[in-house]
Amino acid sequence: MPSTQSTDQAGTRRYLVLLRSDDPAGSVRTLAELTRVPVVSRSDEAAMAAFTRQAPCALVFERIGAARVHCTEQVGQRLAEAAAAGDGTILAVEPERTVYAIAAGFRMRAPVCGQAGDAPAGGGRAGRGRSGSRSGGQAGSGATWGVRAVGADVSPYTGKGIRIAVLDTGLDLSHPDFSGRAIETRSFVEGQSVQDGNGHGTHCAGIAAGPAAPAAQPRYGVAGEAELYVGKVLNDEGSGGDGGILEGIDWAVEHGCHIVSMSLGSPVEPGQGHSAVFEAVARRALAAGTLIVAAAGNESHRPESVAPVGHPANCPSILAVAAVDEALRVAPFSCGGLAGEGGEVDIAAPGVDVLSAWPAPELHHRISGTSMATPFVAGVAALHAQADPAARAARLGERLAQSAQALSDPARDVGAGLARAPAEA
Repeated sequence: MPSTQSTDQAGTRRYLVLLRSDDPAGSVRTLAELTRVPVVSRSDEAAMAAFTRQAPCALVFERIGAARVHCTEQVGQRLAEAAAAGDGTILAVEPERTVYAIAAGFRMRAPVCGQAGDAPAGGGRAGRGRSGSRSGGQAGSGATWGVRAVGADVSPYTGKGIRIAVLDTGLDLSHPDFSGRAIETRSFVEGQSVQDGNGHGTHCAGIAAGPAAPAAQPRYGVAGEAELYVGKVLNDEGSGGDGGILEGIDWAVEHGCHIVSMSLGSPVEPGQGHSAVFEAVARRALAAGTLIVAAAGNESHRPESVAPVGHPANCPSILAVAAVDEALRVAPFSCGGLAGEGGEVDIAAPGVDVLSAWPAPELHHRISGTSMATPFVAGVAALHAQADPAARAARLGERLAQSAQALSDPARDVGAGLARAPAEA
């Protein structure tokens, strides 16, 4: 899967800009002076109604102190010079990356196979998953192997009162397993509704917060009573830009979401550092009470090679999630912690042959990837947050690590171990 910069017509590009969090008004003024393009706040509903993401502009995410600027390369250079000058207003500037929820070389609508090379059920590298409920001990067991592995099936907690934001390709709004559920949704993809035309987002939302008793399948969801927020940040082909991810995070923080689940990313080269913008945004989200968890990536080809944790999961303040199989061994595709500061795997969860919701007509589908492991961790985090009202943000991440089940694979591959639900009320 290529990692590309977002390039638009007429030599324009898109940039991520980190602003001062203690002087948002001053930062916005400086941004307007430097760019000389329209500056719009995401929270300004009237301005957003007439806003187009395709024209040169600066879209400001006030709650996380960042912006996505669509401008000429010359203006981008001015922004970079302002950041390098260290005047304290523009803190960092980066080219926007393209992130994906599908495998390299694939640009297909549903069914797809997950984040950054998510594999088909059964352990291959890429291709279509399978529908139905056969294999993996799932049929007739009451709960999928993943739900049982994390202990959600025996936990007294349901995630009630905890808000989970799933930032992905959207949700099948007519799916019977979510019928009657109060779900907050928003599309950040221009020209596309939140309706999931891909499948990946519906699958991830189902793992994190699917019902405890779906009508025709074993239980596949972890936190069935969590308050679900679905932000469409990837298009129906399964790709999007960093700016859309930041926009979704800003929305989730605005709505007081306790956990943000991001089964998306782009690969990095060995030794490549993490994004300064995403790291600062993740720290600011933690300060607001929001923990971000993200897929470590699927670029490894074990045992021959291990690829480093991808962007943005390689940020130190984002929880990077690895995938394990039913034997609780690291999945062959799961990325590993090869970097120094940041880039480590923090925790692991089920990510092979995972059954969850899927858009009609299939309704349920099994695929593999760190994309599937990530919403397992988000759901387990919701159970811990319900169990302990003091477990929020960084403390919630610490609780996940402390309660994890030790595994036989090294911490480089599985972090603290397997995410486990709280067992006692």
